[in-house]
Amino acid sequence: MSKPNEMTRRQFTVSFAALGGTVLVHRLAAGAAAAPAGPKSKVVLVRDATVLDEKGLARPDVVRKMLDDAVAALTGQSGLAGWRHFLKPTDVLGIKSNAWQFLPTPEAVELALRQRAIDVGIKASDIAIDDRGVRKHPVFLRATALVNARPMRSHHWSGVGSLLKNYIMFSPDPSSWHADSCADLAGLWQLPVVKGKTRLNVLVMLTPQFHSVGPHNFNPKYVWKYYGLAVGADPVACDAIGLRIIEAKRREFFGEDRPLPVPAKHIQIADTRHHLGNADPARIELVKLGYKNDLLL
Repeated sequence: MSKPNEMTRRQFTVSFAALGGTVLVHRLAAGAAAAPAGPKSKVVLVRDATVLDEKGLARPDVVRKMLDDAVAALTGQSGLAGWRHFLKPTDVLGIKSNAWQFLPTPEAVELALRQRAIDVGIKASDIAIDDRGVRKHPVFLRATALVNARPMRSHHWSGVGSLLKNYIMFSPDPSSWHADSCADLAGLWQLPVVKGKTRLNVLVMLTPQFHSVGPHNFNPKYVWKYYGLAVGADPVACDAIGLRIIEAKRREFFGEDRPLPVPAKHIQIADTRHHLGNADPARIELVKLGYKNDLLL
């Protein structure tokens, strides 16, 4: 016989089922339907503690090796054979970088991507690197392929500035995407100039920024040397990995689970609403290469 304050197994089961039903109702009311089963997205997190020189700048030779290693892990083929999975000689290539003055896409990353495109056989005249001028750049206007490369950082409007947000400059009205914490940034990827063209994504995690206050805020106190690149064909999965690292660094630094001032919900919504890629860790195959200290994952 059970004691007066103890639940029977049946009471517990009924109570748990009722609670589960309540949670499901709330999830459905919020529009968070379960994502359909599908193939996993592979993300390669490659790190090298020697990638930054004494001035904190990325070393070109180390960056090239990191990218080559990541592509080999993604494709199962080393050297140019791996790169040919993503690029072909007849492509017109736009490398979408990020020009934010405090934490831009490192030149070493831009030039390594450009060089590998040339090595694959793309003509130099058919390759361009740009950020804010992409809507008028003649190469981007006729591009058949895009490579997306930007640093991960905290962001006033979207929680984090991520690969998904990096395409906002393809919009004729970038600020129109700021509503509801930039929830629907994945919609940018349906713009005709972008749709179906992205071959590879490089989330630069060499020196990410994990905290900021207000628009365009930068404080070296909240930047740290992580020495990493998260590389993959799925921008949602790459962003999800980057966000986990940012959140872990915030816990480490603040000594508590302190959420971002603005939730970076656009990453999850890119999966559940727009079906652009996988944000669920269970649907991401994460390959870790290189330096393992302070991995935060």
